[in-house]
Amino acid sequence: MVNLLSFLSFIFLGNMDIETFRNYCLSFPGVEERMPFLHTVHPYNQSVLCFYVGGKWFCWVNIDLFDFCCLKSTPEESAVLQERYGGVQPGWHMNKKHWISVFFNQDVPDTVIEELVKKSYEHIFSRLSREKRNSIKLLSSVSGRREEMREE
Repeated sequence: MVNLLSFLSFIFLGNMDIETFRNYCLSFPGVEERMPFLHTVHPYNQSVLCFYVGGKWFCWVNIDLFDFCCLKSTPEESAVLQERYGGVQPGWHMNKKHWISVFFNQDVPDTVIEELVKKSYEHIFSRLSREKRNSIKLLSSVSGRREEMREE
């Protein structure tokens, strides 16, 4: 019975791993990754990978444990998500009103996690200055053209 439950959870929830998650986060225009806590004392913090757009965080995850990610969210959406999923909790070590922790391989399907990452990115991107947004859009369009040329 346990094997059947594991199989069903894999089919319906997915099996997100750190590389798939990282690549998804990096797929958005203008995203940079950094590990800003490498020189801290606590081992958990040393393994935190942060994703930025326009110099602002929209997501972070521990690459060694890959237990959950922290994402920006609206207070209204946060309340709905926490009611619906046991794997969504107030943001760990973050402003609990504006951040959520989303646990992997629990009751939150990978497709929902991806949508929440996208919303977090869009939330932060929309609050950047017009100049930064335009710069990111321009750089991503130039980068996209380079990729097209390489494929030809």
